[in-house]
Amino acid sequence: MDIDLADLDFWRKPLKERNEAFARLRQLEHPVFFPEKKVPFLRSGKGFYALVRHADVIEASRNAKVFSSEPAVTNPEPPGWVKQVFGESMVNMDDPRHARLRRIVTRSFSPKMLANLQSDIDAACARIVDDVVKGGPRDFVTQVAARLPIHVICDMLDIPQELREKVHQHVDISTAYTGLRPSLARSVQMAGQNMLALLALQRMVIKLGHERVAEPKGDLVSLLVNANPDGEKLTDKELGSFFALLLVAGNETARNTMAHGIRLLTENPAQRDLLMSDFDTHINGAIEEMVRYVSPIMQFRRTVTEDYSLRGLELKQGDKVVLFYGSANRDESVFPHADTFDITRETKPHVGFGGPGPHFCLGANLARQEMRTMFRELLTRLPGIRSIGEPELLLSNFDNSVRTQAFTF
Repeated sequence: MDIDLADLDFWRKPLKERNEAFARLRQLEHPVFFPEKKVPFLRSGKGFYALVRHADVIEASRNAKVFSSEPAVTNPEPPGWVKQVFGESMVNMDDPRHARLRRIVTRSFSPKMLANLQSDIDAACARIVDDVVKGGPRDFVTQVAARLPIHVICDMLDIPQELREKVHQHVDISTAYTGLRPSLARSVQMAGQNMLALLALQRMVIKLGHERVAEPKGDLVSLLVNANPDGEKLTDKELGSFFALLLVAGNETARNTMAHGIRLLTENPAQRDLLMSDFDTHINGAIEEMVRYVSPIMQFRRTVTEDYSLRGLELKQGDKVVLFYGSANRDESVFPHADTFDITRETKPHVGFGGPGPHFCLGANLARQEMRTMFRELLTRLPGIRSIGEPELLLSNFDNSVRTQAFTF
């Protein structure tokens, strides 16, 4: 086939062409194998099978025993020394290690904790819109979408105000490093910048962790470094890894869905009118449809731990599969007229927050809460808000990130 999901050139193509390619792959009898080229500073894998149907992604997500997140879920995989330097992220773990870490951090996303955050989220959204009104519309990403998730996470961890701009800069550097690499020189530069950014974030939160052991404040860091009722707590390295994961994963889903979302509402005025006719009735469906349509994280990798038959494909122990969430979310067998943006769609089966199973996005409800509050603030205070022109997208096979999006009101 004239499709190569392992080649950077494929991800340079317009979204319409990529969606058409995935539609062709979904029609095939078995998942297709794609060999990989050697990538500078990353493991040179032999290749992967592309899971592009909704049912295949669901099956692999639910069966974490066979489809392992170890050694890494990113595609390509990072070299082994990364874990030695930065610690191991919980997304790259299987049970029981993954279950232990998730048990410790889950209390940070309980309904009670999220309810307590609502007033802070309300205030943050109001300040952001105040600043937009005062400064005028320029770039929706920097002025709106990128500000809210970082602000909320910094509030949760009680990051001092003087450190927050640095946090924002480090997250932007880490985001730019995801996915395929354009050249050897650029790879070297991005790898160095990414490593320094992650180290800075880890040092920052570990220092705060030591302070919160001595003087707990009731914030998220204090919860994580002081023992829970079972006597469990995060080590320094675990805290650093979780902080990096929270900042990148917790930021990107809400940020990119909002950035794409303002364009979707602009390009689909009937859907926007329907939303505004009864905001409370339609906003939850609108958010789920945005997440489905956008698929902020486009893929995750899994390693097969034992021989397994998937839709007639005989996978062998050690084989790699990649779960393409964006393709699964356009599967016509589950989502009729999948390329149509429809806020009344039944969207519960979508995999925009990952597939079902132990690795379903821990912060999904927080992201929903942020987006619901921000769209309410924007659409009620700035009813004429709309995107202008096409967005500038990050060239990546992993993160469906919007770098800039012009807008007006």
